[in-house]
Amino acid sequence: MSDAYDFLLKFLIIGAAGTGKSCMLHRFIENKFKTTSSHTIGVEFGSKIVSLGTQRVKAQIWDTAGQERFRSVTRSYYRGAAGALLVYDITNRDSFMALPNWLHDAQTLASPDIVILMVGHKSDLEADRVVSIEEASAFARENGLIYLEASALSGHNLDEVFLKCARTILAKIEAGEIDPERTNSGIQYGGATFRGAGKGGIALGVSPGGSRTSLEAPNSGGMCGC
Repeated sequence: MSDAYDFLLKFLIIGAAGTGKSCMLHRFIENKFKTTSSHTIGVEFGSKIVSLGTQRVKAQIWDTAGQERFRSVTRSYYRGAAGALLVYDITNRDSFMALPNWLHDAQTLASPDIVILMVGHKSDLEADRVVSIEEASAFARENGLIYLEASALSGHNLDEVFLKCARTILAKIEAGEIDPERTNSGIQYGGATFRGAGKGGIALGVSPGGSRTSLEAPNSGGMCGC
């Protein structure tokens, strides 16, 4: 399949340490679960081209470390992000209670038009849930966020959290709510784009090609505590 794309979108994955952010990135890029992982040091990067209706989008994804000691480093990656996945672990209340701080960073440091999707991760661990869907949904409504639950282990909704965020950005571009040419919009035109062309429907598919890079090597060993 061609590597041509219509838009390049910069995404962030943010949230507390141990919520499985790196596992989400790995599952989306590689379509398989990362069985051994540990806390990200600095940031990891991955990219993948997906098809959304008639548009081809290159998702450029930055997975940021959730540990407090890396916050000053990872904040520099917020600039010019078009979308963000705000992640918490449904089995860890502390990760949910930390969401307001992560949300504040995204809203103040990234693009003013950033689309934020809140993700309740590890939905496969329903028996261990400590944050109810109702409580999480209420937080999302209060803050104007899209909300989904997903699991990198089972694959449930994993592609959809990325694709939903991308579709929302494209819809806002089409509606004139986001200007891709605005400085630090987090959006770039690709060579395949005919500016002003219609956007088509929302039927989607995912190309098999993708890439992933660790900009700072993670510590070895352990289950997915990213």
